[in-house]
Amino acid sequence: MATITEIAGTKQQKKILRTAAYCRVSSDSFDQLHSFASKAISQNPSMELADIYADEGLTGTKTDKRDDFNRLIADCRKGKINRVLTKSVSRFARNTVDSLMYARMLKEYGVSILFEKENIDTAYMSSELLLALSGAQAQEESISISKNMRWSVERRMKSDTYLSSST
Repeated sequence: MATITEIAGTKQQKKILRTAAYCRVSSDSFDQLHSFASKAISQNPSMELADIYADEGLTGTKTDKRDDFNRLIADCRKGKINRVLTKSVSRFARNTVDSLMYARMLKEYGVSILFEKENIDTAYMSSELLLALSGAQAQEESISISKNMRWSVERRMKSDTYLSSST
């Protein structure tokens, strides 16, 4: 007579994603970022808040002076983060090359990025085309803003209505 032995199945635990929020913000927007991150993460049972990273009033075209952005990348490299939430591609980087480079780098570390506005999730991207297009649009927007500011200053200087911001 054969003996049947029952093997109890193991419960698979859902992986909890250590999720970080990142944004470049104006000084009065930090509360909005915290609210966005807390709400988005608390509504998803597979996420826990790792940290909030926010650079105040800095340009998105370069990353060298964005301390919290660099801290985010370092924490991803150390394995402290599995996922990054950000409001939009333009808040992450306003340079197409940086957008793609950092998205690829984070993917190598096993970290996905969700860009809320564009609904781009690097965890499910089969192509970088959408990210590249959004990055190019953000870069062009930054260039346009810079040109408009420069034109405005030059026009006010010519009309003798320019007021220096330094005293």
